[in-house]
Amino acid sequence: MTTATPRPLHPGHEKRDITLLFAGLMVTMLLASLNQTVLSTALPTIVGELHGVDQMLWVITGFILASTIMMPIYGKVSDMLGRKPLLLFAIAVFVIGSVMGALAGDMNALIIARVVQGVGGGGLMILSQAAIADVIPARERGKYMGIMGGVFAFSSVAGPLLGGWFTEGPGWRWVFWISLPLGILAAAATIAFLPARRDTGEKRARMDYLGMMLMAIATASLVLVGTWGGSRYDWASTEILTLAAVAVLTGALFVLAESRAQAPIIPLHLFRDRNFNLTTIAALCTGVAMFGAISYLPTYLQMSTGLSATVVGLLMVPMMGSMLISSTVSGQAVTRTGRYKRYPIIGSLLLALALVLLSTLRWDSPIWLVCVYMAVMGIGLGMSMQILTLIVQNSFPLREVGTATASTNYFRQVGATLGTAVVGSIFTSRLVTLVADKVPTGTGPQDGAHSLTPELVNQMPDALREVIIQSYNEALIPVFLYMTPLAVLAAIVLFFVTEKTLSTSVEDDIPAESLAEGQLVVSSRR
Repeated sequence: MTTATPRPLHPGHEKRDITLLFAGLMVTMLLASLNQTVLSTALPTIVGELHGVDQMLWVITGFILASTIMMPIYGKVSDMLGRKPLLLFAIAVFVIGSVMGALAGDMNALIIARVVQGVGGGGLMILSQAAIADVIPARERGKYMGIMGGVFAFSSVAGPLLGGWFTEGPGWRWVFWISLPLGILAAAATIAFLPARRDTGEKRARMDYLGMMLMAIATASLVLVGTWGGSRYDWASTEILTLAAVAVLTGALFVLAESRAQAPIIPLHLFRDRNFNLTTIAALCTGVAMFGAISYLPTYLQMSTGLSATVVGLLMVPMMGSMLISSTVSGQAVTRTGRYKRYPIIGSLLLALALVLLSTLRWDSPIWLVCVYMAVMGIGLGMSMQILTLIVQNSFPLREVGTATASTNYFRQVGATLGTAVVGSIFTSRLVTLVADKVPTGTGPQDGAHSLTPELVNQMPDALREVIIQSYNEALIPVFLYMTPLAVLAAIVLFFVTEKTLSTSVEDDIPAESLAEGQLVVSSRR
């Protein structure tokens, strides 16, 4: 084993090289983050035209599920083959999925395209963050959080705007075509600026194929329980109970496989660390609440306000602007003081407050009030999301930081997947039922709520339109209150985090397994 020696920030690297690498990876992060937001304002029109409102949640859940499963797999494979070829592969698969989405003729084809996008998308963000972290130590990385948060904030505003513009202009299929030029640019930046993995001559560990398979089955089964339970099947039905049993069984087998694997995807000894357990619980809870809330807000706003998709995209600016500001300010504060525990606690409490406020909205609530509530949510998310990852990275030796980050990101994404699936399942099933109960026979669409679009609702007589809007409000808004305890739980567990001194240097000669998501490594070898 090689002894690690502390070194100053990015030694031997020219500032220009760091800047170009950083800029190139930002393009890849933009490709990943923009994909998650550009569909939001276009989705009501897409599912309406393809006659699949009842399948709307799978357009979102399919992507998140596939990317969740692939995250730790990309991390481990990149340890052995290097991040550059894996990142190029992820970009290529993502672009292929985008082309499939642009050409989709029905909901089944669209959902398959989103799953393919997710297979590629699982590597885009994680591998980009890993390369950035290679040259930035924990203490200094706080000031980079603002830039990283800026990418999310920009895509969160630009995405809904582009989605609305495409929907009202050249058509919603351009929501997918836009990924083609961005993908080409991201691939070119990766080829030009991301260095290839240097062969250290070390023997590569056997890949954990069994763990990958068991993790995929367990994750998919768990998400299907959340998606189909109470909507497509009763909670006590044979199908749901079978899926739950499969999730438990494969989960147990996964733990057994990881205990024996030479290079496990999620090493079990990580769970001996208090900070890892607490922040993972908090990240999972935050993921459920965050994605469960924001995934369907643009759809609700289009229906309830009657505004265009483009204007609804602008309504997301308060949340994303406040997220950018709070992320930048808290990141700078962490770099300056080295203290970080208080920020995610405050952020989680603000997220809980925002969920309570959103649950009080009525179908005729003023738009400015909705924007204020979303701004509160943005402040909370900006103070917590990035710093939770930093706490995990700082809780382990450098040789384990990457693996720990990959593991906590996986659980966060599981939370996001479950949040989106459960909220989507409750929302769509309640909506279909409410529309069927409230809309007089023969006055609405022939297939009930399945083909509702904002344009169609706006053209309805006032009395009928008001019934539809009220149905949307009753179907979605109460769900926000149901998620509030999760944000409170995140704040409570974070009170017990042990605040450790942040690392001020990066180290050389770290074993390959440390190079997974988010590791802080600089190699001085040439």
